[in-house]
Amino acid sequence: MMVPLDPMGPPIINGGGGAGGGTGRNRQTGPAEAGGGISTISIATVGGNASFQRTDDEYRNVLMRNTTVRKYAEDDSNGEASTCGRILIFLSWVLVVLTMPFSLLVCFKVVQEYERAVIFRLGRLVQGGAKGPGIFFILPCIDAYARVDLRTRTYDVPPQEVLTKDSVTVSVDAVVYYRVSNATVSIANVENAHHSTRLLAQTTLRNTMGTRHLHEILSERMTISGSMQLSLDEATEAWGIKVERVEIKDVRLPVQLQRAMAAEAEAAREARAKVIAAEGEQKASRALREASEVIGDSPAALQLRYLQTLNTISAEKNSTIVFPLPIDILTYFMKSKESYEASHSHS
Repeated sequence: MMVPLDPMGPPIINGGGGAGGGTGRNRQTGPAEAGGGISTISIATVGGNASFQRTDDEYRNVLMRNTTVRKYAEDDSNGEASTCGRILIFLSWVLVVLTMPFSLLVCFKVVQEYERAVIFRLGRLVQGGAKGPGIFFILPCIDAYARVDLRTRTYDVPPQEVLTKDSVTVSVDAVVYYRVSNATVSIANVENAHHSTRLLAQTTLRNTMGTRHLHEILSERMTISGSMQLSLDEATEAWGIKVERVEIKDVRLPVQLQRAMAAEAEAAREARAKVIAAEGEQKASRALREASEVIGDSPAALQLRYLQTLNTISAEKNSTIVFPLPIDILTYFMKSKESYEASHSHS
């Protein structure tokens, strides 16, 4: 049974139903399908088989005719919309002229130096981009406009609980400075550019901190802020947003971790202090040894040192009473003791 092929849908088979009413399809394609010629499609049913043939050239012609028809239909619809738009614009101008000068109060609008106005006429963007600053003209009933503030905005990112790369939970908050760089894109490409930028800032902060170790977060804040600024600026460029600066405000650690880090730092400081004190004692002992050698070579130097010590004591503590004792007397007693011990040893 020969069946015509519908190029936009599956083939339709009349008759050939079996007892169960169900059909199964099996498509067999010959080598002529790729390079032109005749293609055979067989459909197996419960009651028997049905097949039909068609040429690829005819199939291509049908597709081209259908595509051309759809294109003409779109052109016709665009032409009808354009014609309708022209009529509405003409009627709007007629309304402005008839209600002059009261219509001027509605048609003329003013935007500030830091603002721009994005105008939609019959739902489409008006050519020429955003208007402003200053005065601009709109048509009543068919024009709508949106004000866009170009000033830099500040967003305080709420504290984010982040698990760092070395499995430490920290709370990080930051500040993001951004502004609208393209008013038309910020209105046409995204529903709420400011809200989207803020949500992206929170997500970027969490993702960036999650790939860093704790010591990097504490010591490389400027580097992390720069990488976040580049990432946010690249992502928000399609929204007409320019991220100017990102600053990390604070990094809060758990209380237990703070105590552990404080104890570690205190132990390190005590160890350094002991090392410094030991080095000082070592240098002092070397200096005392050299001083003793100098004093041993000159007995008068010891006497002068003795008098200097007395002078120091009398200047610092006036209530102290010092009885000077000549060192020569001690030397006499020491020599007497040595001679006594020598005589007993010989006896």
